[in-house]
Amino acid sequence: MYDALRGTYTACVGIDEELADLKKKAGINTAVTVVGTATGVGATVTGVVKSSKDSKIESLEIKLEQLREIESKNQQQESVENNFDAFASEFETSYSSIAQQLKDYQSEIDKLTEQSKNLGNWRTGLLAGSTATNIAGAAISGTNKVSAGLKEQINSCISAVDTLQQSMMQARLNGEDITEAQRIVEACKEYEYVDTSKIDNRAKGAMISSVVGATTGLAGTITSATANTDKTRNDNTASGNQKEKNLNTASNVLSGVTTVASATATGFNAAQISAIKKVAEVAEKCTGVLK
Repeated sequence: MYDALRGTYTACVGIDEELADLKKKAGINTAVTVVGTATGVGATVTGVVKSSKDSKIESLEIKLEQLREIESKNQQQESVENNFDAFASEFETSYSSIAQQLKDYQSEIDKLTEQSKNLGNWRTGLLAGSTATNIAGAAISGTNKVSAGLKEQINSCISAVDTLQQSMMQARLNGEDITEAQRIVEACKEYEYVDTSKIDNRAKGAMISSVVGATTGLAGTITSATANTDKTRNDNTASGNQKEKNLNTASNVLSGVTTVASATATGFNAAQISAIKKVAEVAEKCTGVLK
């Protein structure tokens, strides 16, 4: 039985240390994807606020254009009015009012435009941050799996425990003390019921979600940056305005998808930690009786 005990020590010691490393990396990845989710939410909210500002700008620009048309018509009427003196006084009052409204509208448009540009820059920056965290998350998830060596060691431990259990029968017949061997078997035999594939499956799910988040985040960053350039914003033709709207809408949608992907990756990482804990509990009990 001595050889069986020694074989169990050799096969089973050290498993808990490798599992601790997996758990640590899963925890780090959870924190990373939480940041990605938060920045994605920030980008989405910022994009919605920006759209509201842009809608107000569009409404004010329509009113501004209407006032300019009224101003132009009044100037044309001035040249053909018979009662010039009476009209001049009335026109001056009317023109002054229109001029003030034009000034007020333009001032409000300038203020909202500056706010919209700032929001666009924030959205781009937040999306870039979410993209970076998703890339990091994908990289961590891709490597945070049960290694072939660890799987082999767990299988070796199971085999060693079986051998020890078999040797106990003969040791009992020989009158040997098998108390220590019983404790080891009771604690370490639970490795037969652990499922390390769940750890890998969660890692794969987190990696796929992070890859999706990185892809949509990058597309959203580029789209947001393009929508906020002066070239795009200053094109006030019908097609130019529609292009800007489409770019902003696409960027907001991509922000939302990136957020969902990051949140999904966070869920997989949390589930992976749970799966690792179940195996780690067995490893801790087994290692505890071996020491």
